[in-house]
Amino acid sequence: MLRKPPRDEKRTPEQLHQHYKVERELAARLRRAPADERVGLYPVLYDELYRRVPLHPRLTRKTDPLLAKGFIDDSMALLGRFLKPDSIYLEIGAGDCGLTLYISGRVKQAYAVEVSKEATKHIQPPSNMKLVISDGKTIDVPPGTVTVAYSNQVMEHIHPDDALEQLKNIYRALAPGGLYICTTPNRLSGPHDISQYFDEFATGMHMREYTCGELATLFREVGFSGVQVYMGIKQKYGRYPLGAIIAAEMSVSTLPRFLRTHLVTLPGIRNLLRVSLVGIK
Repeated sequence: MLRKPPRDEKRTPEQLHQHYKVERELAARLRRAPADERVGLYPVLYDELYRRVPLHPRLTRKTDPLLAKGFIDDSMALLGRFLKPDSIYLEIGAGDCGLTLYISGRVKQAYAVEVSKEATKHIQPPSNMKLVISDGKTIDVPPGTVTVAYSNQVMEHIHPDDALEQLKNIYRALAPGGLYICTTPNRLSGPHDISQYFDEFATGMHMREYTCGELATLFREVGFSGVQVYMGIKQKYGRYPLGAIIAAEMSVSTLPRFLRTHLVTLPGIRNLLRVSLVGIK
């Protein structure tokens, strides 16, 4: 293994390697698939992933109350400032829907968009929440209605050729003035999928990891009128200048890989690269 797993990783090296082999196999199928075959392939592959990797963190989190609560607390530390009782909330890549279920009790309407039926089985949504199974690109909610959209660790799972189309669909779902809050791992400190323990670049289900600057460019291309950056330390989030974050990324990107690999583990640099983008329609 290239990297040691974190202390809170409960799986054995053998279990991690098995997860790695499954993801590489499935990711290769998605990367090779032509555009017309990729439509509908995301649900198939993710259902297969969760069946073959029963200890996948997305599955084990919902069975561990502490992990589930920690995920919700971390997300709400950022989302809480944007949500209101009359908000129409949309989560893309809702996973086990734990966060959407929590937020549904605090907003007017909530939508959970997910590609995997396996991850969402046994979900019983309340009357003001709708579960939408997607083909990986479509966002099947009433257009122009969503006031707050959110995704966490999703953008990197979309094939690069599909990412712009999915982003356009999210933009289309937003009401005027609506927000899309996107949290995704930074390419410069990656890889961040299971291949981080075995490869120098993402070879698992992370189709492409992005820098903040690259994402901001995509947001503007789709039509967002403004792009803001939020960075959190110990669940305390603040807004930071986008230009400063991009400048930091450019400086780090020019370094040799061995030096960059060390530098991104330092708290100050690591926090600069761990940001959330907020696109304003």
